[in-house]
Amino acid sequence: MKDTNMSGSRAPNPGPHYLLPPIHEVIHSRRGATTTLPCVLGAPPPSYKVRWSKVEPGELRETPILITNGPHARGYGPLGGRARMRRGHRLDASLVIAGVRLEDEGRYRCELINGIEDESLALTLRLEGVVFPYQPSRGRYQFNYYEAKQACEEQDGRLATYAQLYQAWTEGLDWCNAGWLLEGSVRYPVLTARAPCGGRGRPGIRSYGPRDRKRDRYDAFCFTSALSGHVFFVPGRLTLSEAHAACRRRGAVVAKVGHLYAAWKFSGLDQCDGGWLADGSVRFPITTPRPRCGGLPDPGVRSFGFPRPQQAAYGTYCYSE
Repeated sequence: MKDTNMSGSRAPNPGPHYLLPPIHEVIHSRRGATTTLPCVLGAPPPSYKVRWSKVEPGELRETPILITNGPHARGYGPLGGRARMRRGHRLDASLVIAGVRLEDEGRYRCELINGIEDESLALTLRLEGVVFPYQPSRGRYQFNYYEAKQACEEQDGRLATYAQLYQAWTEGLDWCNAGWLLEGSVRYPVLTARAPCGGRGRPGIRSYGPRDRKRDRYDAFCFTSALSGHVFFVPGRLTLSEAHAACRRRGAVVAKVGHLYAAWKFSGLDQCDGGWLADGSVRFPITTPRPRCGGLPDPGVRSFGFPRPQQAAYGTYCYSE
């Protein structure tokens, strides 16, 4: 007699389950670290392969990373060169990624292929980091999607995801200008609802919804993570060109916006002096708010905007590996 469910139809055959469910489906890491995405078999089928892939955000495709064939494994793409199987024991199919990069964040799939009952599990790699709003010297709402993506990369970051923006909002990000996100949507985070910032409704992530990636223009929300080097301040009354020279004399370069935010977030950089950055803006990081350091009650990176490059009025923030 065949098994049936309550509706009278045949019950699905559950089949064997070889992969153990992960204890944690979200794995946290930082840029530059070595991280492990766990995938363990409870029992192996007679013969099988393991295929690791990355689910690309906003795209209906998966990018292969590594495929095993017995004791051997072959890597694919730029991530495949930094990935290997852990093989801590004969049932271990975990993936180890060395030198984690910003673009490594996302969803991964471990798939067991045996030709009969293939199965898989999904894990999310989430980087600890900081989201920062960005606009060019020309003013707000200058970027289409592709220009916003490039601008974030030029500032040692990448376009933030919705999840990263939401996390930043829970940590205090309140910003009234809309910006592109990696998925192609346009949003802005509001903690204190006010009339000039979408009205006096509830706090939250306000959305403009999907926009035309080539035609529509907004700011960008960028994401960056921990640094391999360090940021330091050089005092003085420097022009932008003098700032570059000052950093070069110290074996460094003028810091990018993402460098400064990462140093503020991860190293607690606190400096009550405006300094040139590589994009021509002048900013300073405040960890401990005080009356004569920007006048705002919360920690953050303050901005003087984009002064004339010939204006000799500021020090500079340098970055050294």
